[in-house]
Amino acid sequence: MSSKNLDFGSFAQDVMLGLSSYPKTLPSKYFYDEKGDKLFQEIMNLPEYYLTRKEFEIFENQHEEILRPILNLGQYFNLVELGAGDGLKTKIFLQYLIKEKADFEYFPIDFSATVLEELKLTLKTEFPGLTVSTIKDTYRGSLIKRDWDNGRPNLILFLGSNLGNFSLEEAYDILNHLRIGANHQDFVLLGLDLKKNPQTILDAYHDSKGVTKAFNLNLLDRINRELDGDINRENFIHWPTYEPVSGECRSYLVSMVEQTINLKALDQSFHFDAFEPIFTEISKKYSLSEIDDLAVKGGFRTVKSFTDKENYFANILWQRL
Repeated sequence: MSSKNLDFGSFAQDVMLGLSSYPKTLPSKYFYDEKGDKLFQEIMNLPEYYLTRKEFEIFENQHEEILRPILNLGQYFNLVELGAGDGLKTKIFLQYLIKEKADFEYFPIDFSATVLEELKLTLKTEFPGLTVSTIKDTYRGSLIKRDWDNGRPNLILFLGSNLGNFSLEEAYDILNHLRIGANHQDFVLLGLDLKKNPQTILDAYHDSKGVTKAFNLNLLDRINRELDGDINRENFIHWPTYEPVSGECRSYLVSMVEQTINLKALDQSFHFDAFEPIFTEISKKYSLSEIDDLAVKGGFRTVKSFTDKENYFANILWQRL
């Protein structure tokens, strides 16, 4: 495969551009191949990775209050979820909505076709009467296309601190797309990780079992497999950092030796200096006041904020102005 013939935005193109840049980067969305999906499921069950557990606690204890505004409309509505994943937390909502005999259709959106297929199968078993329409797309792509748009009100879920996987500038761009994707007075439920003890945050991305390390290094295995590479993953370490002022937890793959890697599918070689990093992911943490600023600048009003007992995590219900 010649690099001249690559489709822009494809895995091959993004790898070529990322490894040619300085500093080197790789998009975190490519963590999620079949093996990466399974590793992330393991991460969510780790004791250090509190995010899923805390958001689950919020949903279990406060789902009725969270869903009350959309149910009070008394209309058929769309439940749209950006980055649905395995739908574990969302099933709390689904179960309650079905119990309340709410009229709605569920639109799970994810970049991973594997995840969507598995989710659809489990939902068919657990909620046989549920109307489900899966959408394979990115956040921005789905919000522009609005495949769920049928004239009905929407509750758009953007959970799991997925917005935190973007820098502040990129987050504002995502919120701009979110405003475009939502109609006037539509609801958005946003999940964001809150600023807290820096060690607690760092531990969540540097677990004692090394699952997060394996999750990051799997990206190198994917490059080898799909782009016919010769990367020796033993030459790299996973290195997370946390900066408490910006609230940014950043993950890197650091080359521990000077080396050159070859990707035959691209007909390209990439040189690494010793200790040169590849930036792979950002996980930004917010304060509640910073989240309120996001709402104002994004064109939303805050209906209510919901937090767990330790104030580790927040789900914020917004309404589009």
